[in-house]
Amino acid sequence: MHGQIRAQEREVRMLQRAGVTTASAELLLVRMRGKIDDLCREREALRKAVD
Repeated sequence: MHGQIRAQEREVRMLQRAGVTTASAELLLVRMRGKIDDLCREREALRKAVD
């Protein structure tokens, strides 16, 4: 999942270089990154609970 976000970030940078407004795309990526981080923390907590 992190790899997909990095790919999207590269695309956003390409758009920025082309002069395209990317504020909404950047905000979406921030929210996606936050959600993924939350899910990873939840997964780790569940793994610890099983042990």
